[in-house]
Amino acid sequence: MALRARALYDFRSENPGEISLREHEVLSLCSEQDIEGWLEGVNSRGDRGLFPASYVQVIRAPEPPSAPSGDSHGPAARYANVPPGGFEPLPPPAAGASSVAAAPLALSLASSFKPLPSDSFQSGQPPPPAAAGFPYGAASGALQPSSAQPLYGSSYQPSQGSDDDWDDEWDDSSTVADEPGVLGSGSYPDYDGSSSGGGGGCAPGRYRLSTRSDLSLGSRGGPTHAHPQHHPPPSGAKSSATVSRNLNRFSTFVKSGGEAFVLGEASGFVKDGDKLCVVLGPYGPEWQENPYPFQCTIDDPTKQTKFKGMKSYISYKLVPTHTQVPVHRRYKHFDWLYARLAEKFPVISVPHLPEKQATGRFEEDFISKRRKGLIWWMNHMASHPVLAQCDVFQHFLTCSSSTDEKAWKQGKRKAEKDEMVGANFFLTLSTPSAAALDLQEVESKIDGFKSFTKKMDDSALQLNHTANEFARKQVTGFKKEYQKVGQSFRGLSQAFELDQQAFSVGLNQAIAFTGDAYDAIGELFAEQPRQDLDPVMDLLALYQGHLANFPDIIHVQKGALTKVKESKRHVEEGKMEVQKADGIQDRCNTISFATLAEIHHFHQIRVRDFKSQMQHFLQQQIIFFQKVTQKLEEALHKYDSV
Repeated sequence: MALRARALYDFRSENPGEISLREHEVLSLCSEQDIEGWLEGVNSRGDRGLFPASYVQVIRAPEPPSAPSGDSHGPAARYANVPPGGFEPLPPPAAGASSVAAAPLALSLASSFKPLPSDSFQSGQPPPPAAAGFPYGAASGALQPSSAQPLYGSSYQPSQGSDDDWDDEWDDSSTVADEPGVLGSGSYPDYDGSSSGGGGGCAPGRYRLSTRSDLSLGSRGGPTHAHPQHHPPPSGAKSSATVSRNLNRFSTFVKSGGEAFVLGEASGFVKDGDKLCVVLGPYGPEWQENPYPFQCTIDDPTKQTKFKGMKSYISYKLVPTHTQVPVHRRYKHFDWLYARLAEKFPVISVPHLPEKQATGRFEEDFISKRRKGLIWWMNHMASHPVLAQCDVFQHFLTCSSSTDEKAWKQGKRKAEKDEMVGANFFLTLSTPSAAALDLQEVESKIDGFKSFTKKMDDSALQLNHTANEFARKQVTGFKKEYQKVGQSFRGLSQAFELDQQAFSVGLNQAIAFTGDAYDAIGELFAEQPRQDLDPVMDLLALYQGHLANFPDIIHVQKGALTKVKESKRHVEEGKMEVQKADGIQDRCNTISFATLAEIHHFHQIRVRDFKSQMQHFLQQQIIFFQKVTQKLEEALHKYDSV
């Protein structure tokens, strides 16, 4: 008999993969085992999907009457696979444990659900029936899904818009650069000793790091990524409390691998070159400086064609200062690089690329604007101590796909199969061993930075709107008004010319020259935004991308802090060993060190960039008004000879 359940309350689906329920509706269940508080089934309308387990009651079939012990026609004879005594009832699932069999479904819906804060729910606590919409309920204080623009975090997927012909292959021949192949599937295989650089064990400079305590490794010793399987403790083991997993399996904290790392489920091989060092500076944790700093120029945007002119694109010449060897890249190469970096570094703000544009991609103004945006992007990439030294970024800057096609493809595929992502990324973080962070102080700093980013984002939007409106007035309104004044002066001069007196000729010419001066001033106003306001708006756009990244970064750190607080509570109640709680706190410290280091770097580049940009803006304003003054002074001198 198929498993069935009756809906106790109405439920309205709001996310892909969910189905709506009506009170008293009878549903067919695909499995009686819930997935972190969710069941899968089919409602009376034939829709299949997930719904909260606490919103339904499973309908139990009545037990059949037991047959006499000598009856050959009882259930034992009718159902040969049923033992005489019947099945023993299954033990209830552990709190917070997810069904391994349902893992593929959860993974397939991972990109469909909007993340909720990790500290919004407690494990095993059902949502209140009155919570409408998303089943975890606003009554509990959880933040509701936002309708704002999606953020680029660890769940970033490259855009599939029409810009730069995304439907073509990356490995075909090109007049400038061979296109890298299609993006990887996003899955990363476990380490295998037979793979390149592996051998039978740990090669020199390559060693295993693990945060596992009571969980066994797989048969291949592979690393566990963002969705580790749950390994039950050996039978007879002493039961103890464990830190619960988030009910929302689609939050940034879970998908980034932060939860698996904090709970001690990360294990992988780390090379010396993969270590990312955080050091203590005069203002707190900061990334270790890049010992070989460099810059990279982006010049010569050139229209290129392929497939006998059927496909067109713009190629940019990149020249890194540490190699002085030019390479050519398309915008889609930048986009591929961004996808790799955003996936690999969940606690680093990877700057956003300039926006795509479906039409007018080959217009001179758009190409110039995109080039300026890419220059800002490259400047931030090269100045970040971690991103600048990343293998995939160096491969992007130094490998010429037109002269060494094999090396380009190998490096690209190596980046797409990088094992140090998800929970394993956090294994690469190296923090000061003797330093201990005050978690209360860390939480206070994070909250302060969160308020700062909100205020900065609001003020940046306001400034961008004001500057854009002022630039529009200069290009159209001011130019038109000044030219009106100039035309009026010329009209007066033409009227004075009707007087044939010789002594009035000089006056007529001076007034006409004044009209021409106002025409020229109008042109100066129209051209000025490109010199001062446009660069300010370009910088604001770049920083709005950074500000959009930090909510996800803060969410990862906040999730780690929540696990530490829960472990301390278990220790106080005598339900958890102190050593296990200390391990959770140490791993939270690792994430906190990295988060504070990234915040420090953000403030450093913010001060550098806005200082430079404001100086440039005021210098251009001074030059502009000097030009206006010069035009007026030239007109004034014309009256000296009248």
